[in-house]
Amino acid sequence: MKLSIRLATLVMSLGMASAAPAQVQKFKFSVFTPDKEQTFITTMKPFAEAVNKDAGGTCEIELFPNGALGRSPVQQAQMVLDGVADIAWVIASYTPGRFQENEVLELPGLFTNLVEATQVFTRLVGSGQLKGYDDFFPIGLFGTAPYSIHTRFPVTSAADLKGKKIRTAGAIEGAAIRALGAVPVGLPVTEIAEAVGRGTIDGTSSHPSPLFDFGIDRVTNNHFFTRLGIVPLAILMNRKKFDGAPKQCQDAIRKYSGAWTAARFNEGIGSYNDSLVKKLQADPKRKVVMPSAGEIDAMGKTMKPVVDEWLAKSPRNQELYKLVEAELVKVRAGR
Repeated sequence: MKLSIRLATLVMSLGMASAAPAQVQKFKFSVFTPDKEQTFITTMKPFAEAVNKDAGGTCEIELFPNGALGRSPVQQAQMVLDGVADIAWVIASYTPGRFQENEVLELPGLFTNLVEATQVFTRLVGSGQLKGYDDFFPIGLFGTAPYSIHTRFPVTSAADLKGKKIRTAGAIEGAAIRALGAVPVGLPVTEIAEAVGRGTIDGTSSHPSPLFDFGIDRVTNNHFFTRLGIVPLAILMNRKKFDGAPKQCQDAIRKYSGAWTAARFNEGIGSYNDSLVKKLQADPKRKVVMPSAGEIDAMGKTMKPVVDEWLAKSPRNQELYKLVEAELVKVRAGR
C-alpha cells in the first residue's frame, strides 16, 4: 500500500514537472536614443511587440531606451558582442573599421531619398554581398535621407560654408564637407545641440528627423538642403544569441526583420521627415534653402574627388560601388 502511494506521488510529480512551462528566453534591446525618438516609435517598438506576440511565449524582447544599458552611441555594437545587450540600435559610421564596407553607401550623390538607401542596404546585406555582419543577425538595415546642412548662420550657397565648423557623422561625410570648404568635426548626434549652442561648432549635417528629436532645431535656424551622402543605421542582434533561441522565437524574429522593418522605417520616418521640412518652411523665423538642380549638380562635381579617391583605394571598393549602382537600378525600376 505504501509502495502504491509512493508510485502515485512520483507519477504526479513527473506529470507536474512535464506540464511546467518552459522558461521564457529574454533578450535585452539597447537603445541609446530617447523613447520619444521617431525610429523607436515607428520601428523598434513595433518590432519588439510583434515578435513578443508571435513567439508564443518562447522568448521576449525587452526594450531599454534612453541609454538604460549604455549611453554611448559608439559602444552599441560592442555591447551586443560583449553580452551587455542582445540587440542594439547601431549607427555604423560611429564605429569605423567594424563595418568598413558600409562606406560605399555614404558616398555623396548616390541616393536621392531614404527609400532607395534602405532598400539597397537591406538587399546587399541580406544577400551577403556587403560584408561585416558575420557576428550579427541583422534585424533592420536602414539608410537616412541624404544629409543636408543646418546652421546658426545664413547659408544660401556652398560658398557660405567656407571655413565653418560643421559636425559630421563619419569619415566619408567629413571628406565631403571638407570638399565644400567647411571644417568637419566628428560628434555623435546626442552631442550636437549642446555643441552648436556653445558655439563649439557652427552647424551640423543631418537628415530632418534628428533636428527635432535631439533638440537641434532649438539652436539652428538656417537649413540648406544640399545632397550629401546618407548614414547607414542598423538594428543588430548577437548571432550566437539568435542561433541559440527556440525555433518559434527565431521564426518570429526572422518574420519581422529585413523587409518588414525596412517598410516600417521608410513609411514612418519618410512621412515624419516630410512633415518636418514643411514645418521648417512654414516658420518665418527660419531660412530654408532648396538649391536648384544645377546647384546640386555643381556641388556634386565639387564632391566627386571624394568618390574618386575612395574608389582608387582598392579593387574591392570599385566592386562595391558597382554592386550598389546595379541594385539601385533595380530599386528605381521597381524590381
